[in-house]
Amino acid sequence: MHRYCPIVVLIFFAHPGKAQTLGGNAVFQFLQQPNTATLSALGGMNVSAIGQDVGMAFQNPALLRPDMHLKTDFSFNAFLAGISNYSLTSAMHLRNEKTTVGVGVNYFNYGTMPQTDASGNVWGSFSPRDYVVQAMISQPYKERWWYGMSLKFMHSGYGMYRSSGLAVDAGIAYYDEEGQWQASLVAKNMGTQLNTYDGSARKEELPFDVEAGISKRLAHAPFQFSLTLHHLHRFNIYYNDTSFRASEGDINYKNSPVTQKIFSHIVLGTQLYLSEKCTIQAGYNFQRGYDLNAYNFTSGLNGVSLGASLLLKKLHVHYATGFYQQSLFHHFSITL
Repeated sequence: MHRYCPIVVLIFFAHPGKAQTLGGNAVFQFLQQPNTATLSALGGMNVSAIGQDVGMAFQNPALLRPDMHLKTDFSFNAFLAGISNYSLTSAMHLRNEKTTVGVGVNYFNYGTMPQTDASGNVWGSFSPRDYVVQAMISQPYKERWWYGMSLKFMHSGYGMYRSSGLAVDAGIAYYDEEGQWQASLVAKNMGTQLNTYDGSARKEELPFDVEAGISKRLAHAPFQFSLTLHHLHRFNIYYNDTSFRASEGDINYKNSPVTQKIFSHIVLGTQLYLSEKCTIQAGYNFQRGYDLNAYNFTSGLNGVSLGASLLLKKLHVHYATGFYQQSLFHHFSITL
């Protein structure tokens, strides 16, 4: 098993993948939302942070470690426009098999909406929902390598329109405990729809992503820094809806500065350890900042996220918030 699993992971990374679409052009976009407050505080994307937060393994199964045995992370996000997000991640270490397994779920509730026809007549109401359930596994390789895989089932229900899908995440991580740094590479959402919203045989693509990250904890200062790169399989990740851009008068997105296209792939994160029981997190998501600074209405805080953690003996409490124009979200997590 130890010989062949790394080969399987490499095969998944080498798979060219049909699902390589941009935002708005793929189904199950909720898969890109952070599931835990720590991740939200670090900019919404991080696959390499050093720590014992079992919720972070939801994004990279290679982060599942033996010291996460019997830890469970509960999360609630009071998101924008009345949207509620609930998440749970739990892990168990199988000592004899030298394997750590985990399960997780991320659920989105969009409230109740009126159901109308094309003329505006109200015919009732419906409650749209999204959720993903996944099983994770991780094993060590040699002394410093870890590899892991996640199998996930996704479902969306918007009134009479429903769709489900299956996907796999594959990740590897290199952890230098002495030097206190970790690097990871993850391929996400490799899979297919099981059934489509309109019942046709034309299946849509999943939000495939390749992410890489590196985190370093300083030896003589209470800081940990993270650099995460996302959508590495495509250079230009601007939202590409030509009809929308033409109607809004923005048709020169291909001529945007090269530096802006590069920085759109970057998410920065930092953690300040005030003590053994208290940490502060901060992050900056360049793409989120660019996307929200639209139509001559900008805010220097777009893309910024902040958080704090209280680490007690058997209870960890995490909080995160971030800026969306002039609105804030409030993300809470409890780890037992």
